[in-house]
Amino acid sequence: MVTAKPEGPQNPTPPPKPKPAHDPPQSAPVKVKPTRERPAPKDAEMYPFLREALLMARHLKPDHLLYICEIGTPPLEKLKKIGLKRKIIVATSSEKVGAMCEDEGVRFQIIPGYAFDRFEKIKVALATCVTTGLLTQGSQVLCLAGQTNSAQMDTCLMTKVGQHSEEQAAIGVLEAGTQFSLQVLETVLKVALTVGYEGFEGSPVGTIFVVGDATAVMEKSKQLTLNPFQGYSENEKNILDPKIRDAIKNFCLLDGAFVIREDGVVLAAGRYLRAIEDNMELPLGLGTRNAAAMAVTKVSKCIAIVVSKTTGSVRVYKDGVLAIELRQPRRRF
Repeated sequence: MVTAKPEGPQNPTPPPKPKPAHDPPQSAPVKVKPTRERPAPKDAEMYPFLREALLMARHLKPDHLLYICEIGTPPLEKLKKIGLKRKIIVATSSEKVGAMCEDEGVRFQIIPGYAFDRFEKIKVALATCVTTGLLTQGSQVLCLAGQTNSAQMDTCLMTKVGQHSEEQAAIGVLEAGTQFSLQVLETVLKVALTVGYEGFEGSPVGTIFVVGDATAVMEKSKQLTLNPFQGYSENEKNILDPKIRDAIKNFCLLDGAFVIREDGVVLAAGRYLRAIEDNMELPLGLGTRNAAAMAVTKVSKCIAIVVSKTTGSVRVYKDGVLAIELRQPRRRF
């Protein structure tokens, strides 16, 4: 019996699928290169300016090397290698850096952590070191400083302590410790700088802080408005109390000056300073606040600190003379 074979292929293949009108793009494989750790930069790369400044110190042979360290840590090992350990003084606002210097046997000085520019940092650091006895009048000092909030040094200045009038005035203000508490002066100055930087609720404000010789200042002034500090005990209105400092920032909106005793007790706010002096050399461009502050320090033994509403700068007057001017490199608003 013969059977007929079926027509067509015995194992039919399925028809090909229709191709889409546009083939989806295929991404090329990405080759990943193995990462290598970068070698640590050499000292010449990390501290090029510092290296040149230290070479300068070898040739100039100053009595002291003042290293102003705002953030970061000073390169103590590098400084000790070139034989400057006995000459270096680290000026810093960091207690941590101060403790590290103490462990290494390096002299240090804690300075206020304000937003100074380079030369204001140097001036305040010199004045503070003279006050604490680390520097003496006539000492040759090579000063190193950098930008605000930067660990990189970019300014080198050779100076003689007491040579410049502004520096001498700054030293005179900080050496008023026989009559004033240095802690009180630093606290008032910090409050003034904070007011100049922050203002009040985003708006700039200006005011005057008069510290010391409170009896004479009260006699030469009058109350413009209700005194917010009247009726409180002395322990409840001392500027060393953080709550009182916060209250002062709010009362800066009041017209007039704050009168603060040598020990930090805030006697009044909103005082109109009536001291008038004809023979005053007020710098051009300064207004009535600065004139009143200059006049009251000339007729009494107080120190007046003025906060500028326009620029936020803080000026310190003593004996009728502008002693320190601290400029704000920036403001919050």
